[in-house]
Amino acid sequence: MGKKSTYIVKKVPFLGTFFISSHFRYMIPFLRKYFGGLFFPIGWTVVVAILCCMPGSMLPDEGGFKIPNFDKLIHISMFGGFTFLWGLYLSNKISDARRLLRLFFLLFVLANAYGVAMELVQKCCVPMRDYDEADIIADMVGAGIAYGLSNIFLLPRNRDR
Repeated sequence: MGKKSTYIVKKVPFLGTFFISSHFRYMIPFLRKYFGGLFFPIGWTVVVAILCCMPGSMLPDEGGFKIPNFDKLIHISMFGGFTFLWGLYLSNKISDARRLLRLFFLLFVLANAYGVAMELVQKCCVPMRDYDEADIIADMVGAGIAYGLSNIFLLPRNRDR
């Protein structure tokens, strides 16, 4: 019985953690090569600022296609992308793991501050947009997920083991 279940997991790679470990091994070098330049994190930062500062009248109407709390998923993606892309850029430039750990944490803090600042800008400067603590929490969740992924996948590995 044990051999058959092992055989199934090997034949069907989307089962279990095999999928994650085997595919990320190839994905991270691809991301480093094509998305590790300075253009992508700066561009993403600008896109996040533009999207957060858009007046409410310019946002698309959901109409009949409404997903509850879909905007929270957007916030998680925006600030997770912000943190991960800056981490990807830094990991291409710095090879010291201790320094990268500190910088990844600094990115996490900066992403949280950026999220709070964008909500405050929406509250006082952007028409038809509201300050929402749930958006700030979603920003923090996205930055936290990206911080964890950066620590797992972007730190240089010790090759001596």
